[in-house]
Amino acid sequence: MHVSFARWRSRMAGGLVLAALLPALPGATGVDLDPRPTRQPDRIMLTWSGDPATTQAVTWRTDASVTEAVAELAVATAGPGFRDSVTTVAATTSALETESGLAHYHSVVFTDLRPNTRYVYRVGDGAEHWSEWIQFRTASDTPEPFSFIYVGDAQNEIFSMWSRAIREAYAEAPRARFIIHAGDLVNRAHRDLEWHEWFAAGGWIHRMVPGIPVPGNHEYDPLPDSPDDADVLARQWRHQFTLPPHEIPALDETAYVIDYQGVRIIGLNTLTHIEEQAAWLETVLADNPNHWTVVTFHFPIFSAARGRDNEALRAAWKPLFDRYRVDLVLQGHDHAYGRGHNLPVGVNQRDPEAGTVYVVSVSGPKMYRLSPEADWMDRAAEDTQLYQVIDVTPDLLTYRAMTVTGELYDSFQIVRGADGVKRFMDGARRLGPERRGGE
Repeated sequence: MHVSFARWRSRMAGGLVLAALLPALPGATGVDLDPRPTRQPDRIMLTWSGDPATTQAVTWRTDASVTEAVAELAVATAGPGFRDSVTTVAATTSALETESGLAHYHSVVFTDLRPNTRYVYRVGDGAEHWSEWIQFRTASDTPEPFSFIYVGDAQNEIFSMWSRAIREAYAEAPRARFIIHAGDLVNRAHRDLEWHEWFAAGGWIHRMVPGIPVPGNHEYDPLPDSPDDADVLARQWRHQFTLPPHEIPALDETAYVIDYQGVRIIGLNTLTHIEEQAAWLETVLADNPNHWTVVTFHFPIFSAARGRDNEALRAAWKPLFDRYRVDLVLQGHDHAYGRGHNLPVGVNQRDPEAGTVYVVSVSGPKMYRLSPEADWMDRAAEDTQLYQVIDVTPDLLTYRAMTVTGELYDSFQIVRGADGVKRFMDGARRLGPERRGGE
């Protein structure tokens, strides 16, 4: 397309003015970190709002000139012939204006998919501007072995420092089926530059491996320039993630259930409606046909860092974890690492090899000191960026916490017997000393 020199100079001048107004990303250079939207799709993100065996959600961003967007889908083949059998799906579009400019967010939910099938998709404006072709696999509709990744707070220096954590996690588990993000994905809820860093750090991983994010306290802030100082959910959250709705509108896409190949994953919101979530939580725990139950949220039931305790949260939710024998609780917030099992109170005390396992972890560079009073932990660490890989079969759950330099730092297994009784086996005793104040 021909553009006159005068128009080109005008565009460049406008871009330079806007660039001068946008604060620089810390430690960031390069065109990939220009946060302004264009017609080219970016911030492409896989999530779920329905059954992972038969649906897949994808969300992306463009500038406001793209008013009608589409996604194309086909069953993946070893050759390029899949392009002869493409299904086109119109996107739902919403507008959001931030310091990066006016953007359109587009979302599609692919439905009626075949279980345990590899698909290929792309997103774009239906004309000249498309993403690459990207692959994903649907879940099986029966319990089968798989792996997933869990990370704690990214939050600070996201592009320069968190990137190695998410990329090392993918390198360790390239066939992971999803990634749990346990809150505080960014530091300032509504700041679009930080969300841009988060997407740039994960890059194409977000496009291929679905995310299961829950909000942390840093996803809640007053809106910029608002006279109301009430904390509200990041304005980007519901535009850029397509997640299940909730019967309480304030909890839409922040508290939800996803069943994946014999595992029930429950995401909770620790910032609002705690008691109401307890009532809802009991219903999804009581009626649970899955072999395993994993719950994730931000504020921990048992804290690892100094000066922190979430007593009200523990009182509201832990009795339910005990009563319904939740297997694993994955949390963030404390910017340290702690893991313990069979913790005080509840029916699980009767068996020292049973009981819920609680984990607090951090993947970003912001670090806190461990609390000397936190005697609930079987394994702990400070000043350490970690990611976790969980391997699941119908009868065995294997957990590994890895440092970003590839060291196995913590491990355990939960074995499910033929009678359904589960036994905890601690693997950390065979590992090295705990990291307290080290590099």
